[in-house]
Amino acid sequence: MPPATGFTSYVDTILAALAQDPSRTVLTGPEREGATGRPGGEARPEVTAGALHATVHRMAAVLADRGIGRGRTVSVLSGNRAEALAARYAVNLLGARVVLLYDGMAAETLARVVASAETALLLVDPALHDTARDLLAHTEGPLPEVMTFGPASSDLGPDLTAACAALPATPAVPSAARPEDDWCIRHTGGTTGIPKGVRMAHAPYAGMIAQQSAGTGERPRFLACTSLSHLAGVLSDVTLAAGGSVVLHRAFDPAAVLAAVAHDRISHLWLLPPLLYRLLDDPALPTTDLASLTSIVYGGCMASPSRLMEAAKAFGPVLYGMYGMSEAMSITTALPADHTPTGPDGRITVGRALPGVELAIRDADGRDLPAGAQGEVHVRSAGVMTGYWKQPELTARALTGDGWLRTGDVGCLDDDGRLYLVDRVKDVIIVVGGHVHPAEVEDLLHTHPAVAHCAVYGVRTADEAEQVHAAVVPAPARRVDTAALRAFVTEHKGALYAPVAIRVVDEIPLTPVGKPDKAQLRAAVATS
Repeated sequence: MPPATGFTSYVDTILAALAQDPSRTVLTGPEREGATGRPGGEARPEVTAGALHATVHRMAAVLADRGIGRGRTVSVLSGNRAEALAARYAVNLLGARVVLLYDGMAAETLARVVASAETALLLVDPALHDTARDLLAHTEGPLPEVMTFGPASSDLGPDLTAACAALPATPAVPSAARPEDDWCIRHTGGTTGIPKGVRMAHAPYAGMIAQQSAGTGERPRFLACTSLSHLAGVLSDVTLAAGGSVVLHRAFDPAAVLAAVAHDRISHLWLLPPLLYRLLDDPALPTTDLASLTSIVYGGCMASPSRLMEAAKAFGPVLYGMYGMSEAMSITTALPADHTPTGPDGRITVGRALPGVELAIRDADGRDLPAGAQGEVHVRSAGVMTGYWKQPELTARALTGDGWLRTGDVGCLDDDGRLYLVDRVKDVIIVVGGHVHPAEVEDLLHTHPAVAHCAVYGVRTADEAEQVHAAVVPAPARRVDTAALRAFVTEHKGALYAPVAIRVVDEIPLTPVGKPDKAQLRAAVATS
């Protein structure tokens, strides 16, 4: 159905693609609760294009009857399941905004997010009903209405899927979204207080989906093995808009991912660098058929040059680095040919600016710096956020009057416009004698044969001084000698960079979106 507003949203683009071939399978999985996640065993649920198209319209009709429309907020607490995608499309079709909650956040934090976004309706995965009940118990003020994706083992609220099935026919719900409406409020940061809510408008997101889906290749097959609330959801949108299909896994498991690549002929993957490293270290990798893979996109946090070169050797010319952020969507892309250490301190570029994106490197006073000089990365594009939800002071600090966004990342540009990232401004560890960028120490440690993974972070002492600490996962069949590692860093970087303490751990803890959880590592130091 043509959009009632004359504006083609990303949902309209996806629905049009689904309508072209209703009988083809567009969603597979996830595996049933308790299954291994490895394909080839018990049949996994499949959803056709026609069924997904109908579900979106049916959900939209049910939600509209409950007052959901432009200006309202719907929060979604769900794992990777087809209903979560369909519900987001239905909410956005009605012109309402969506908040995607990260399973793994503390209930108290989730409650603050739900309340601050003025949530009218909370949609809940039945598998997460305990989390939802804790969330609601911590919510101050009026509670949102609650509906579930299927029968829940508690009295949370009515079943949205049952309500959809009860409709006598599939209605044709017109698109109500307008270009300036928020399609989502994506929350970022916030280990204390209310996380920052990034307002993202429909128009730039629709443009990005249209642009990226045009270049995905023929019928892409994307494996969503990380949360749909994060980048896996965006790449699912790109895939479906391109006429492709998505395989859903409940969570990342390297063995299951490799099995799916071979069995399901996966062409596209998205991984944060720590997960890419785990895939590299899986013993099944050398014997896995990777012929179907045409693209492994990585990003979301700093990546180790040495490990990226390992990945380029193991997977071939399929690596694409993506630099972006919630406040600006996609900023740069590094192509397979870019995966050589050509930057300062042997860094690999995060690529050149995407079409329509302007980049600048500026000093603390906002002055542009020449090629090769390090400073804060600034970006200007149509994809830059509208602002932070109801936080005008934070918005004013992040956005300049002429539309530039301060990213908080330290980097430099070369003469050909390639961007190299050094670290986050706020992650700089200020030690006696100078500044230490954690990524520099991490890059070095990843070259040591005894180290499989690591995270470097600053810890404050009782007198408010900062010290360099590191957590290290040993390489298979290797023993970590912490004194030797300190000497290694001292030899190659200097005593300023040498960690005061090195913890040997089984794995690096990750945030709900898959980034190294340095707050948890700092907290472990405080309680030890």
